[in-house]
Amino acid sequence: MSDTHVYKLLSQSDWAAAEAPGITSVPLDVADGYVHLSGIGAVAETARLYYSGQPVVHLLEFAVADLPPLKWEPSRGGTLFPHLYGDLSIALASRHWQLPRAADGTPSMPEDL
Repeated sequence: MSDTHVYKLLSQSDWAAAEAPGITSVPLDVADGYVHLSGIGAVAETARLYYSGQPVVHLLEFAVADLPPLKWEPSRGGTLFPHLYGDLSIALASRHWQLPRAADGTPSMPEDL
């Protein structure tokens, strides 16, 4: 894939759990055996589908060049998503936002994304 950056969404509790050890540990990632990431074209929809109604949502941006090799694998709908088979260190994030919620409860993407 040609994406230069990938994105990780975290609920407030997932963010709190990642701060002390410095790596993400989302239950879905642990269960699936890899870290779920999104490309720029899918991150807003991922936020809408899985994080609507969350009081606080964190969005972390990672340069693909700073990460171990990613595998781009198809989702149920066939869209390719980046997966990291290993730990995701939050210290490698190039940018970090707390997403505000729109009136309908969906996380709003940053203007500078």
